[in-house]
Amino acid sequence: MPDGETGERILWIKFQQKMLLEHPAIELDPTQPPLPVKQADGTVHRCIQLVRLKPGVDVDSIEFDTGYDRAAVASYQTFRRLRENGTIPPEIRLQVAVPTPMATGLMYVSPLGRDRYLRAYERSLLKALESILRAIPHRELSIQFDVCQEVLLFENYFPVRQPNYRKVVFEQFGRLGAVIPSDVELGFHLCYGSPGDQPLLLLKDAAVLVELMNGIADFVQRPVDFIHIPVPKQADSAFFAPLRDWRRPAETRLYLGLLQFNDDPGNRARVAAARRIVSDFGVAAECGFGRTDPGRVPAILAGHRAAAQSLADIN
Repeated sequence: MPDGETGERILWIKFQQKMLLEHPAIELDPTQPPLPVKQADGTVHRCIQLVRLKPGVDVDSIEFDTGYDRAAVASYQTFRRLRENGTIPPEIRLQVAVPTPMATGLMYVSPLGRDRYLRAYERSLLKALESILRAIPHRELSIQFDVCQEVLLFENYFPVRQPNYRKVVFEQFGRLGAVIPSDVELGFHLCYGSPGDQPLLLLKDAAVLVELMNGIADFVQRPVDFIHIPVPKQADSAFFAPLRDWRRPAETRLYLGLLQFNDDPGNRARVAAARRIVSDFGVAAECGFGRTDPGRVPAILAGHRAAAQSLADIN
């Protein structure tokens, strides 16, 4: 059962931008132009004024209060109460989603000194994860790392991309995975962003996703229980073809985010296209539905149910 994007987290990492702007060690970087957040149709959703660490700050003494630990503990209290009264079955885990450090680093922070920022933010995020791991019984917990800006980075979305970006991203995955104990479920959600209810870019195929999935498999030394990838509405068998190159670990479940709202014929077509390439997968929404109109939820769940039933019938 997902923790969701509630309260201040309603727009994913935007509340982290507010935290950074209010942090005493952070200032706006007047040397950098605003970052345009362009959507797939070419429109600019918004422009972001990048920040930087103030000159002279000791990066090893900086702490960022990410808030992810407080949110997870509060969610767990609700989760436990619902489980104890029988609303949630006892075998269900609470899924807590957290962004990678590069999410804020690439979206909000100047490329000048970004490496120093990432070192401080990652340390703070790992501290929050440690608090979550202390507060929630491991057998009841699932950690999902949200990987969005890395997909954009591999697709050359940002104005600046360092030459060794692949190594930096994959080593980050390894460090994040290393702090999650083996009795906690671990998953990765790959994403291409949807701040304006449409993707920030349209992938022509899953090649970049597969490259990232192989990086996860190579650098995360503990088992990865699941990976979820986004699938655009127009996806056909050619989109899924690169999945043949995924070096899939035996223990990793694959979820294809191919379900679109109120589009059962399209969902069936995308399932059929995917099955020509890969036979073993689950289905999900393209990028979850944490920010959707609540009135859509019954139809979304019905679409999930219909797609799952069609898979069961095929199998």
